[in-house]
Amino acid sequence: MADVTLRTYIFLDSLQPQLAAFIGTTARGFLPVAGDASMFIETAPGLVINRITDVALKATASTPAIMVVERAFGLLEIHHRDQGQVLNAGRAVLAYLGLTEQDRVKPRMVSEQVIRAVEPYHAQVINKMRYGDQLIAGESLFILESEPAGYIAFSANEALKAARVKLIDASLFGAFGRPAAPGPRQRARGRPRSRRPGPRPRETW
Repeated sequence: MADVTLRTYIFLDSLQPQLAAFIGTTARGFLPVAGDASMFIETAPGLVINRITDVALKATASTPAIMVVERAFGLLEIHHRDQGQVLNAGRAVLAYLGLTEQDRVKPRMVSEQVIRAVEPYHAQVINKMRYGDQLIAGESLFILESEPAGYIAFSANEALKAARVKLIDASLFGAFGRPAAPGPRQRARGRPRSRRPGPRPRETW
């Protein structure tokens, strides 16, 4: 299909419990559970999301949790317990669009911030705006901003696999996306703990 940009095309092999719960809090569709395979597809312009949702659902047994249609961008999330169903849905969408996975926009990290030992009032303000877990005063907070926004789902899921952190919020749609995840200071970037004795890890998040 001409004049369609594949902004995001990512496959998540297993939704982590916190990300699945976050999607369940914010989405209006058929909500996923932890362990489901998931795919995020973001396009420009957004109106084509209606068509590719139709293609994906007719081709497989996958179900959608998120379908956002705006003029500039659109986002579709589909999931199923069977990874094959999700992968086949993605292939059907690519075939319809006449694109390949390699045609997707390469993600770019725009910024990252680490706020150590968050102050109590700062934590309270963030907690009023968040849809995920709570930020506790004294924790360290890591914020990553990427373009396109859809890749935040992948980065958040991988961080939750790798480190003992919490997901307090995530912007999965739009020009730019960002997750916010607090945790102990040495876990803030989602880096797994070393199994061997060595230097103290760099303090992050």
